[in-house]
Amino acid sequence: MNDGPPTPPSSLSSAAPAFRLHPGAPDSPVILHVPHSSRVVPPDVRSGITLDEAALARELDHITDAHTAEVAAAAAAAAPLTPWRFVNGLSRLVVDPERFPDEREEMLAVGMGAVYTRTTHREELRPDGFDGQPLIDRYFRPYARAVTDAVAERLAAVGRAVIIDVHSYPTKALPYELHGDGSRPPICLGTDPFHTPAPLLDAAREAFAGFGGTELDSPFAGTYVPLRHYGKTPEVSALMVEIRRDLYMDEPGGPAGPGLERLADALAALVARASA
Repeated sequence: MNDGPPTPPSSLSSAAPAFRLHPGAPDSPVILHVPHSSRVVPPDVRSGITLDEAALARELDHITDAHTAEVAAAAAAAAPLTPWRFVNGLSRLVVDPERFPDEREEMLAVGMGAVYTRTTHREELRPDGFDGQPLIDRYFRPYARAVTDAVAERLAAVGRAVIIDVHSYPTKALPYELHGDGSRPPICLGTDPFHTPAPLLDAAREAFAGFGGTELDSPFAGTYVPLRHYGKTPEVSALMVEIRRDLYMDEPGGPAGPGLERLADALAALVARASA
């Protein structure tokens, strides 16, 4: 694939690519998946959001996993064997590619299924009765197919794929969180009983040991696996890395600090172990 300059956010439209696969080493099994780092909302999608500009900016501050694309890029550059990176170019306010697009999604209870209708503070984001299906067809399904294809390429090339899902989360729970009363460790590791093998989990614990502690599945649980492989393909392993935002940035939505480089080095160490 072409790895030329990314499309500037200001030029993105509903017709522009909504995601990008950055090539890694041909023999790397690792895909760093970065789904929530962008603040870009195309104009035609913006028109369906009821927030004014100031309120939308505040919501983006809260909901965006700011600077996680930079963490992943720096980790990829530092890793001995360059991982592949699948990066969402659009905000999760367009669609959230990690939600189920149907009634299986528990976040529907707070209006935050694949297409959000409520904000992080449970206020209106889109009007009652909003039909999100066109957004799912336009953005969600092509994204899911592209990730599935990226995984298939790694399976064909090296016989396995390791998806490391790169996220961040706020120091204090937001009202939308269904499990916000749990612990909020510096690093939360989201796991799946089928797709997260013990060696991968051990490697993550070791890589992030210097940040004050890791915990499993709190406050966010699970990890991303394409549905074609979910619960079926043991050669696809996966882990979610949730970084508490006070480790590397001013909250909410502020600039990154020196912690970003340390976190990138830790992620690179995890990538190295996962690639071996």
